Amino acid sequence: MDKITKEAIRYLGYKNNQVDNGTLNLINNSFEELKEIVSEKLIYRVFKLDITDEYIKIGQMKIKSKNLMKNLNGCDEVIVLGATLGIQVDFLIRRYSNVQMAKAVVLQACAAALLEEYLDNWQYQKQKEYEIKNRYLKARFSPGYGDFDIQHQEMLLRMLDSAKTIGLTMTQGYMLTPSKSVTALIGISKEKGSCLKQGCETCGKKDCEFRKVKG
Repeated sequence: MDKITKEAIRYLGYKNNQVDNGTLNLINNSFEELKEIVSEKLIYRVFKLDITDEYIKIGQMKIKSKNLMKNLNGCDEVIVLGATLGIQVDFLIRRYSNVQMAKAVVLQACAAALLEEYLDNWQYQKQKEYEIKNRYLKARFSPGYGDFDIQHQEMLLRMLDSAKTIGLTMTQGYMLTPSKSVTALIGISKEKGSCLKQGCETCGKKDCEFRKVKG
């Protein structure tokens, strides 16, 4: 069983990859359908980073978040990024929601896994570019992780002009649209550290059902 399939199973709430053959076939079929329609797009900008005792300053944005401050410790620059799998994924999920809810739920999980894989691969390649300059990337950290207020989503989208560049917007409730999208910050440091820790390891929400790590 490959990594992305295991991720989809985790998003579906199964423990230790214990899933029946019927659901596994549904997962495999969902990945095949999604890969036919996804339109992966990503936009990013690099900003100077200023951290005081109370705030994180990125351009004109001021953030108060202990979790994010810990994540960005030792960084002097930060990547602001937005990424999406495109609106066709939403249309496909919506279509199945009307006729086969089980398939729609599996599509949601598979799309989330595809998005994570896309971002992981992008960050891996970007890390290799920065290592040539003796610079290192921290984990992605998104609005909604820990105490990083989801309302900062709006400013991140504005900083990227994402509506024009990749068609990424948000609702009045700060939810991204297309739904299989993400905004995130990635710290850039001169020091090599735990740069590959991902969201669950940097987030303070201990009771999340999707949490990958203990503690």
